[in-house]
Amino acid sequence: MGNRKRQYHSTSADNKWARAGLLTMGKQTSKLAKTNLDNLAETTHFSEKEIRQWHEGFTRDCPNGTLNRQEFLEIYKQFFPFGDATKFASYVFDVFDENGDEEIEFEEFIQALSVTSRGNIDEKLNWAFRLYDLDGDGTITRREMLSIVEAIYQMVGNMVQLPEDENTPEKRVDKIFALMDKNRDNQISKEEFLDGSRKDPSIVQALSLYDGLV
Repeated sequence: MGNRKRQYHSTSADNKWARAGLLTMGKQTSKLAKTNLDNLAETTHFSEKEIRQWHEGFTRDCPNGTLNRQEFLEIYKQFFPFGDATKFASYVFDVFDENGDEEIEFEEFIQALSVTSRGNIDEKLNWAFRLYDLDGDGTITRREMLSIVEAIYQMVGNMVQLPEDENTPEKRVDKIFALMDKNRDNQISKEEFLDGSRKDPSIVQALSLYDGLV
């Protein structure tokens, strides 16, 4: 990635990743196997044309075919220049990195992007649950929730003006648990997470802080 000058394009798939240069409309830099293309078009919310465009940009900026953790963090820093995105970006990297090999392959990248940019509410909530469930045991503890929320606050810096009852990570976590932890066992099950989020839009708002984190 280095200091290459990035290209900026506006398409129907345009979002922060496009602005970071991972989408290109230029000359194709490598070919995506037809079977992979067909599978991705079947399993994501992108068209074959869009997938090819994303693949061209991805392989241009990641010529070895993968995106490592440090490169991912450098991209995230572009989005949030007024805060420290390091911790949050690392948590997001872990969700993108489906097979846990410390590298994001194109297929992993486009699958995650499909959910975060175009997924329905259930897809996004399932993805968000994986983000907050740091140890993958099927529940979200207060410590896990606080780790993510602290990372978000560090990342956005002073970009967002928060109400009094949410102006610290601890207050936001207390608010989320009060809404979600129905059986008061100090952990949130996936069922509580999904059910609470569907029934109370304020929970989704509290979780996301504001649109565009991923």
